[in-house]
Amino acid sequence: MFVLKYVSLGVLVLQTTLLVLTMRYSRTLKENGPRYLASSAVVSAEVLKIFMCTLLIFSENSDLTAMYELLNKEILNKPVELVKLAVPAGIYTLQNNLLYVALSNLDAATYQLPVESLGDSEQNVMSASSQFVGLIAVLMACVSSGFAGVYFEKILKETSQSLWLRNIQLGLFSFVFGLTGMVVYDGESLKQEGIFQGYNTITCIVVVLQALGGLIVAVVIKYADNILKGFATSLSIMVSTLMSYFLLKDFNPTSVFFLGAVLVIAATFLYGYEQKPASSSTNKV
Repeated sequence: MFVLKYVSLGVLVLQTTLLVLTMRYSRTLKENGPRYLASSAVVSAEVLKIFMCTLLIFSENSDLTAMYELLNKEILNKPVELVKLAVPAGIYTLQNNLLYVALSNLDAATYQLPVESLGDSEQNVMSASSQFVGLIAVLMACVSSGFAGVYFEKILKETSQSLWLRNIQLGLFSFVFGLTGMVVYDGESLKQEGIFQGYNTITCIVVVLQALGGLIVAVVIKYADNILKGFATSLSIMVSTLMSYFLLKDFNPTSVFFLGAVLVIAATFLYGYEQKPASSSTNKV
């Protein structure tokens, strides 16, 4: 259990780092055609996650009939248990969309479309506006993530249902919420260009990483807890930032960043530190 706990933590750090970097690259990449819809990527990731969880359940049962009976029993015949996942599903769907918004706006200099007709002052205003939108998106994602993580942890640790089954239940609601949001907010674009407009190899990698992230987060929450998941996210932010500095050359770390990095690393080790009980001789004294 101890090994699985920290292996899942390390995998989550790696997955989150790769997701942030590839997602950011995909949202700042300038192409001739239309850019892919964030809402479409979120829905695609949920479909892929449900498919992967179904395969994992099939590998455990090795029989289509047994798998069908299990899914029918645990999902269709237990509506109360199913509805419990509606709350975190809605919040996670919102959080995933906010992540795209943040990564599309925070680095305004990279993402800015050519605006030769604007003066420097107008471009600065646009840059500040984009950064503000990205900041608000990040703050909303942080608040929603904390609540959803605690709620989902409670459900996972108080149920006898398998982790993959719970992810299918979560994914079904996330798919419905995501599809509804996509139709409402991107309906016109869908009619003109279709759901997979702007998709390329990078986009597909982002979708796969996001789907895998949902499974890895569930494993971390199940066998560790939501606080450790938060530490993993913090560590991935530091790794992503350092890679942006050394590889992308678009970030200059400050003393405040290094102070925050030290605090996060120290908090991670302190949280995982287990104090040894006092010896019997000491107790007698």
